[in-house]
Amino acid sequence: MIDSNIVKVRVKGDYACFTQPALKVERMTYPCMTPSAARGILECILWKPEFQWVVKSIKILKPISFSSIKRNEISSIQSGTPIDILDMNKRCQRNSIVLRDVEYIIEAVIYMSEDNIQKVKNRDKKEGRTACEPIVKYREMFNRRLKKGQCWHQPYLGTREFSCDFFPVTQEDLDKATELNLTYPIGSLLFDIWYDKDHNATPIYMTNAVIKNSTLVCPDELNEKMLSTSHVRAKQEDSVNRILFDFNRKEELCSQN
Repeated sequence: MIDSNIVKVRVKGDYACFTQPALKVERMTYPCMTPSAARGILECILWKPEFQWVVKSIKILKPISFSSIKRNEISSIQSGTPIDILDMNKRCQRNSIVLRDVEYIIEAVIYMSEDNIQKVKNRDKKEGRTACEPIVKYREMFNRRLKKGQCWHQPYLGTREFSCDFFPVTQEDLDKATELNLTYPIGSLLFDIWYDKDHNATPIYMTNAVIKNSTLVCPDELNEKMLSTSHVRAKQEDSVNRILFDFNRKEELCSQN
């Protein structure tokens, strides 16, 4: 079941880098935020294993501006063994083309399968909580966290060094996109990464993507494809799982009050 109510988040930052997969050594950013990056920001604010975020559109509030930066990096690929960052032979300088002074509005909805909806209802009933539609509960939980500025970890714009601030959306913010009235052809754009049941990753691309009226619309057929993805979850110790479980239960209990 897909929620009929859209949640909106405004994000802004000094820099952003949504790297094109074909140009990831000397990084070259896409001209706007990718749907997968938007989903990642939403999951930074609220993530639950019972539901998925479906990004409907991304609005651009400021003109597209590129900037070139050079950073000290290492040439070795990260693996299971530690990397000696003091080894001068492994150091190198790489150039990156990034976006400067960006601001977006992310519009998304919550999707929950019927099985997960029933599981949450049964769990709430077992724990003696007030009956509430799970999708409504999680949407309201997200909006509260958004207003308070709460997040699981700091959201970022493409790469972790480009952190961003997030805010509720006002009518003034929506007017910015209308006034900008940006049209920008992109072409091929990474939509997201789809995983099969064996956890094999397949990148999904938007073809002939274009920003119209300052808005990048996410195709429904690609969103439907992503509903069947099976993302790999990292294994955790039982003690860590217990801490996370207790924290999530307390937060959901507070949402009923």
